[in-house]
Amino acid sequence: MSDSNLEAPQALAPAAHPEERMDEDDRLKPEFVRSVLDRVEAGDREGARELVEPLHPADKADLFEVVNSDERRALASAVADLLDGDVFAEMNDWVRDELIDALEPHEVAVIAGDMETDDAVAIIEDMEESEQRAVLRALDPDDRAAIEEALSFPEESAGRLMQRDLIAVPEHWTVGQVIDYLRAGEDLTTDFWEIYVVDQRHHPVGTVMLSWILRTPRNFAVADLMQREQTLIPVDMDQEEVALRFQKYALISAAVVDQAGRLVGMITVDDIVHIIQEEASEDVLLLSGAGDEGDINQPIRDSYRARVRWLVANLFTALVASTIIALFGAAIEQMVALAVLMPIVASIGGNAGTQTMAVAVRALAMNQLTRSNTWRTISREIRLALLNGLTIAILIGVGAGLVFWNPQLGMVIAAAMLINIAVAGLAGVLVPVILERLDQDPAVASSVFVTMITDSMGFFAFLGLAVASGLAG
Repeated sequence: MSDSNLEAPQALAPAAHPEERMDEDDRLKPEFVRSVLDRVEAGDREGARELVEPLHPADKADLFEVVNSDERRALASAVADLLDGDVFAEMNDWVRDELIDALEPHEVAVIAGDMETDDAVAIIEDMEESEQRAVLRALDPDDRAAIEEALSFPEESAGRLMQRDLIAVPEHWTVGQVIDYLRAGEDLTTDFWEIYVVDQRHHPVGTVMLSWILRTPRNFAVADLMQREQTLIPVDMDQEEVALRFQKYALISAAVVDQAGRLVGMITVDDIVHIIQEEASEDVLLLSGAGDEGDINQPIRDSYRARVRWLVANLFTALVASTIIALFGAAIEQMVALAVLMPIVASIGGNAGTQTMAVAVRALAMNQLTRSNTWRTISREIRLALLNGLTIAILIGVGAGLVFWNPQLGMVIAAAMLINIAVAGLAGVLVPVILERLDQDPAVASSVFVTMITDSMGFFAFLGLAVASGLAG
């Protein structure tokens, strides 16, 4: 339906000033979002465009993420000319894929052509193979070659992440030659912090900061100015390892080399920020059993499949704890206090195990927990667990003894609590380490096993000590 067939919008508010768009936390205000949607619904595309155009690309992406699917498509149609590569690069993956699916291959090609290679690959890699080929055919030959090369590397590798546009100069040049080259090269990239120095085989031999070039006389040799020590990233390195190197060595950018040692691209810190966020979010989601891509914009069906399998796994591990309880059914019937106190033992043990597990998984992800310090870390966590267990055991032992007027019951639950927290500390570090040694992601299944161990041991220790002490059974 054309705009001429629509009635003029009634009494819509004027375009928002900057302070009316964002709140104190730099998030879009609900009133502003509603104002944009009102214009879209009223057919006032120019008014909607006037509101959206001043936004930063990241804020434009946020606007599409906070509206629902039906509103998103109408909004995209109204401000289509504002949806450039910068906006799509900032957009949530699920929202971006939804909008990309509604575009023709040549439209996707135009967007991809305006993006850095790594951002364009992120859009194209999730498309169906037939759609990928159609988009690639519509791209310029140079862009197509760069993206096809990136797609040939493993997912989440440096080859997928790197940018092909960089500045490289031979080591025999002078500073003056570099400056003249930068000024004369119309096709050179304009976004860079370092200049890479290469030898005749195109192997990187050093780097020169752009600020050094600006502050050094023209006749100074690049070979005398450059920093020879540099961090090189293999093209097949996992992106998580890349992020760790950037963090460890405080890098702004780094050269990427192929198997022959030739310079093929660079990775910049702005890409690493996204990787760190993705990896951290993924670990949190995996630890909770919500899947590795849990997102509020993810389709319900996908979220269901990701979550339900871990709930089913937890169901079976819970049966182990229930079986232990069943073994001591007679003791529980004789002394109701045991049933009252059992959940406390299991709950505190579970929390203690979760604390240790979270620390261990983080240490593994940050390369802080390695083969050289595994036993020292285990010893530390056991000592810490014993201290925590002793503290909680005294509190619960005294409390239970006073509440039930039974000092023996207090001693039993205190001993069971100490045992369970010690086991929880050991399991919390051992389970992630063992999974990591088996080349499994420790964030995926650690919580399931640790919970099973702490629940089972808590019930077994408490009920077993109660029976062994003659308190029940």
